[in-house]
Amino acid sequence: MAVAPLSQEEIDDRLAELPGWSHEAGRLTRSYRLASHFAATALVIHVAQVQEELNHHSELTLGYDTVSLAVNTHSAGGAVTDLDFELARRVRDLAPAHGAR
Repeated sequence: MAVAPLSQEEIDDRLAELPGWSHEAGRLTRSYRLASHFAATALVIHVAQVQEELNHHSELTLGYDTVSLAVNTHSAGGAVTDLDFELARRVRDLAPAHGAR
């Protein structure tokens, strides 16, 4: 995956494919609500596994029944890159299996 920063136009275009995700303070962000703390914890573990596979890690926050992510690419000067969108897509695809909304 390229680590070149994406333009604001590229970010906006790609966000159209990721409902619920946004671009805030130079990072892609998303919060999910789940049915219980256990379900939220399971989602965190699954996201952590994906992050290890990609060798790309977000700020991942576990609340009682929420999971929040914020990600950018440090090696690209804190910009949003393809790596961030790949992580967001992978999380988007796995979250429904955990009952996340």
